[in-house]
Amino acid sequence: MRLVFVGECMVELAPAGEMLRRSFAGDTFNMAWYVRRLCPSDWAVDYVTAIGSDPISDEMAEFMASAGVGTAHVQRRDDRTVGLYLISLANGERSFSYWRGQSAARLLAEDRVRLDRAFAGADIVCVSGITVAILEGDGRDVLAAALRAYREAGGHVVFDPNIRTRLWSDAAEMRASLTRFAGLSDTVLASFEDEATHFGDADPQTTVARYLASGASCVVVKDGANPIHAVETGQETVVRPEPLDTVTDSTAAGDSFNAAYLVRLLAGDDMAARLEAGAAVSRRVIQQRGALSEKAAPVGGA
Repeated sequence: MRLVFVGECMVELAPAGEMLRRSFAGDTFNMAWYVRRLCPSDWAVDYVTAIGSDPISDEMAEFMASAGVGTAHVQRRDDRTVGLYLISLANGERSFSYWRGQSAARLLAEDRVRLDRAFAGADIVCVSGITVAILEGDGRDVLAAALRAYREAGGHVVFDPNIRTRLWSDAAEMRASLTRFAGLSDTVLASFEDEATHFGDADPQTTVARYLASGASCVVVKDGANPIHAVETGQETVVRPEPLDTVTDSTAAGDSFNAAYLVRLLAGDDMAARLEAGAAVSRRVIQQRGALSEKAAPVGGA
């Protein structure tokens, strides 16, 4: 199997006592990182992005490679660098401050040929709402065309809306773009809190119905500690996550869920098993600090 993730990896600064711990993370990269730890060793996991040619970009590329994530489709640019974000925590819930104006990843979809080459032969191509939001120029149209061609050739597109309003010029553009890319996808992995806030959905079933109507064939709606709702080929599945008393850091909760879900999907598991696997990994992740936790997802773990 080969999974391809498209998006932006950033420098992460996270609280570590009175100090800050530096790492590298970003929603679709987090998914790739966790997939690499959860999937069989003979599967390929590739990342599609653009980074700079400066020392911090070199470190990022080395970090990706050392994690077992393929970098053959990581474009290097002399005119840009990588973005940075700072995590702030309050009672386990995180908020972010971003510096990404000169991020090379904003130009990752300039070249359609590069995307077609990266997607060729993949079993899954995964993008997010953040991937779509950051693109400059005609990037969204180029990415949409590449995903459409990949899907028409038999590929499986996965989309996590991962709504970040600050990345969009206005709410109407955001909702239209998210709906557009959901319609280009086979599977949508959504979070109910985001969907309720920005689309006004009354319940997870409403979110499921809206994304199915956009053109997706499978929709999963995560809802924190509440039941996970999913519909695939007309069949509904509901799974209640195991309760957890304390959340240390909710960073990458959804990303790690997605990773475990996708591994189980390609392994041929039914929907309930996929949802349970996602919830179990996410549960371990939110008991650790930072986006990427070796303790929560050891290599070869599930």
